[in-house]
Amino acid sequence: MSLTKSVKKDKILVVDDVFDNLLVLEAVLEDEDYEINLVEDSKIALSMVEESPPDLILLDVMMPEIDGYEFTRRIRQNQALPFIPILLLTAHYESSVVEGLDAGADDFIRKPFDPDELHARVRSLLRLKHSIDERDQMANLRADFVSRFTHDLRIPLVASNRVLKLLLSGRFCEVSPQLEEIIDTMIGSNQDLLEMVNTLLEVYRHEAGCKTLKISRCNIQELVSEVSQELTPLAEEKELVVNLDTGKTVISIMGDRVELRRVLTNLIGNAIKFTDKGSVYIRCYLTPVAVTIDIQDTGSGISKQDQTILFERFRQGKHQRSGSGLGLYLSRCIIEAHQGTINVTSEPGKGSTFTIRLPVAGEN
Repeated sequence: MSLTKSVKKDKILVVDDVFDNLLVLEAVLEDEDYEINLVEDSKIALSMVEESPPDLILLDVMMPEIDGYEFTRRIRQNQALPFIPILLLTAHYESSVVEGLDAGADDFIRKPFDPDELHARVRSLLRLKHSIDERDQMANLRADFVSRFTHDLRIPLVASNRVLKLLLSGRFCEVSPQLEEIIDTMIGSNQDLLEMVNTLLEVYRHEAGCKTLKISRCNIQELVSEVSQELTPLAEEKELVVNLDTGKTVISIMGDRVELRRVLTNLIGNAIKFTDKGSVYIRCYLTPVAVTIDIQDTGSGISKQDQTILFERFRQGKHQRSGSGLGLYLSRCIIEAHQGTINVTSEPGKGSTFTIRLPVAGEN
């Protein structure tokens, strides 16, 4: 007894308000092993796509109510749909290829068409569909793996640090100064690894589109002040001065307080980390279109070459204290999710200024 793996047929939706045209297309394509649905009404076809997305759409341009251009635009604007290749067909030479492609179509063919050419275009678009589906599937598997891996890694790291802290407190035995130093180093290393794991998990949540922001009205000056005060002791350990200027006018934004705190902690923390002498200056002020937060340091600065890749994924700076290269990338993801921008200006030897711009909340 042999078992054969069933192969899923490619689903092709053919939309044309002239039924004879539908029959011609069906006759041309019926020799291939496709599942073909013929629809005359573009409104019905649009509903069918939303309920059961096909692998390819063959779409007439000139149709009543919803023409091919508008049909294509609606498909591309629907974020809930997977990628579906669209092949526009028309018998009218005044039909615009440019408008069709700008609307989001993937190919264009004029009637009367050569059957071999139609077959070739259909095969090409289905290969594109399969390639993108495989890519998306691999991305989902990767995100799932990272999520599981980071979750499983956090548990032993947290448990390890608890035991080390108990050991450090003398719970199990007397701890010599040399052993205390070793334990402190181990706890710090575990904490750094745990922070990197948490950052990696947040990055993949943003990339997978499964990160949900908890948006509410937020006093941005208050948040900047809180983070600055929390990190000031780190600066004082290095004899750095932290100057804070948030102004007197209350500035509100609509944002996720926890995620914005993550960004500010990363940027202010980096400013302190990479500055050996001098100061860190944090300024929050209002412009006509946005609230701007400048975080300026007197550190070693960043080269022009490094500035171009600084906010990219896994791009580490050349500084010996640079981390995994995920913190700034995650900060960019968070700020862009808030419809804002983040950038840097710097000159080697003269420090750096990171600038965040966020939309101001409207009046209630």
